[in-house]
Amino acid sequence: MRELQISLNQTQRIRLQRALELLESISSKANSDASVIVADTIPLNYDDGVLKGHGTLDLNGEVVATICGVVERINKLIYVRALRARYKPEVGDIIVGRVTEVAPKRWRLNINYSQDAVLMLSSMNLPDGIQRRQTADDELNMRSIFEENDVICAEVRGFQHDGLHLQARSQKYGKVERGQLLTVSPYLVKRRKQHFHHLEQYGIDLIFGCNGFIRIGERVDPTEDMMIEDQVNKSEQKGSKFEGTFGNQVQERVYTPLETRQNICRTANAIRVLSNLGFIMTVEVIMETVSLSLSLNINVHEMLGSEFCVLTAEKEAERRTSSKKRG
Repeated sequence: MRELQISLNQTQRIRLQRALELLESISSKANSDASVIVADTIPLNYDDGVLKGHGTLDLNGEVVATICGVVERINKLIYVRALRARYKPEVGDIIVGRVTEVAPKRWRLNINYSQDAVLMLSSMNLPDGIQRRQTADDELNMRSIFEENDVICAEVRGFQHDGLHLQARSQKYGKVERGQLLTVSPYLVKRRKQHFHHLEQYGIDLIFGCNGFIRIGERVDPTEDMMIEDQVNKSEQKGSKFEGTFGNQVQERVYTPLETRQNICRTANAIRVLSNLGFIMTVEVIMETVSLSLSLNINVHEMLGSEFCVLTAEKEAERRTSSKKRG
């Protein structure tokens, strides 16, 4: 468990330690066969002709672990998956990144990796939604699509000679606005079938990037965004005589209601608390943390305090204990 960056009194420290010890005991019992630490012997059947992969070492006729993690097996390959490691891109990963440079026919993005990723102009759908070849005019207008500091959701396409390439060939990918971008340790975001979540009761969307970037924002209908863009373009073409009236209408359309902004901030603080505690990010855990803050009438800014952090750990220990009993 990482060192918390908050000050705890003696009572809170004891309560937190008790909850974390309970969580650790539950986790160790569930993964006792798969978890290893440095110098642990990995039990193998050598008659199968196993292949030793990352995190393993042949020592005195035995295979031992060289890192702390979980033993994984793919056919004959045995390796140890580190519990806390830097983000390692895999093809098909959903990532969230920030544009750092607009280069010829490509954008460069910071995706919390050792190098910037590349999103080619030819690897994305254009804002008009029409499937067509990109032209010289599209290349000249690249900055009107994405510019520096824009937050983009994309998918890992693979490695090429000039680095890691991304693609955004679906309406669910592209620029994301009206929200917050949080950074957590990549090991806290597991690869799952679904990384896009709509929280209907709060009117917000969650995007879990495998690279540790989590985007929280207002629910946006892609068709609505396209209508606004079309209206803005038409107004610009017609001239400035429509600018006053229509401009105000567009601003009203993109205004985020106060309640939605509060929900975004509350959810963001819930993720910050869970990240400080080192808990795996799931929609269920995040929503339970948000519900706990609402049930206790805790203000958004008070969620980052020491007492709510301890309450969150105790609530998670209680949830895992009850789920274990039901199982």
